Amino acid sequence: MMSTLRLRGREFGPGEHAVMAVVNRTPDSFFDKGRTYGFDAAIEAVDRAVEGGADIVDIGGVKAGPGDEVDAREEIRRVADLVEAVRERHPRLLVSVDTWRAEVGEVVARAGADLLNDTWGGVDPGLAGVAARHGIGLVCAHAGRVRPRTRPHRIAYDDVVADVVSYTTALAERAVAAGVPRESILIDPAHDFGKNTFHSLEVSRRLGEMTATGWPVLVAVSNKDFVGETLGGLPVERRHAGTIATLAISALLGARVFRVHDAASATTALAELARLS
Repeated sequence: MMSTLRLRGREFGPGEHAVMAVVNRTPDSFFDKGRTYGFDAAIEAVDRAVEGGADIVDIGGVKAGPGDEVDAREEIRRVADLVEAVRERHPRLLVSVDTWRAEVGEVVARAGADLLNDTWGGVDPGLAGVAARHGIGLVCAHAGRVRPRTRPHRIAYDDVVADVVSYTTALAERAVAAGVPRESILIDPAHDFGKNTFHSLEVSRRLGEMTATGWPVLVAVSNKDFVGETLGGLPVERRHAGTIATLAISALLGARVFRVHDAASATTALAELARLS
C-alpha cells in the first residue's frame, strides 16, 4: 500500500507525483557542462524550474562521475549559500541537496534544506542522523556498494532488482531507527549508479517491485547513459524523448518523485498521463 510522502508540511498522497528539478553548482556536470555553476546562473535555473512546475529543486555541488576532487569544504561553499537564497526566494519550494556527506548535510540542513538526497547509498551512516536531528527527509539509494564517483568494471548481480529492493528498504528502516520520520523517506534504484545499461533497464521494467514495498520511490533517469545506449548510442543532448518515455513508464509502475533536468516537460508529461489514467 502506497504511503503519503511528507516534506516540510507538504504532502504527496498515493497517486500524486512530484517533479524534482536538478540544479548543479558544478563546473563539470555531464549534462549542463557548468552552465549553472555561477551563483546567479544557478538562481536563474531555480526560477525557471519553479516556472516549469517543479515541486522540489535538487542542488548538487559535486559531479556524480569521476573528475576533479571536491572536498567537503568546497562542496559546502558551492551549495550552502544557494540553499539559503532559494529558501528565502521561493518559500513554498522544497529544497533538496544531493550529497553523501554528513558534514555537508549538517550545514545545508541549517541553511534550510528539506531533503538530503544520498545517491551513493549510505556510505556515510552519519547522514541519516543529520536528517533525524533536523526532522527532514532522506533519499535511500542503491549504488551497488561502490565508492562515490566511481564506475565499477563488470559489476554483476544474481538479481539486480532483488538487490536494489533489499538494500534500499534496509537503509530506509535503518533511517527510521535513527529517528528520520518514516513519512519523509524515499527509496531510489539509482539508475546507472553501480549498474550497467542492462541492469538499469531491468530495474525500469521491474520498478513495480520497488513501489510494492510501500516506500515512495524516486527515479532519476534524466538523460542518463542507459537511455542513450538503449537508443543506439545517442549523445546527452539527444536523450530527451527517451527520458520522457522512461518517466512515463516509471509513473505507470508507481514511482512518485521524478528527478529531471527539464521540469516543464516532465510536469506536462505527468499531467497528461494523469488525465489518461
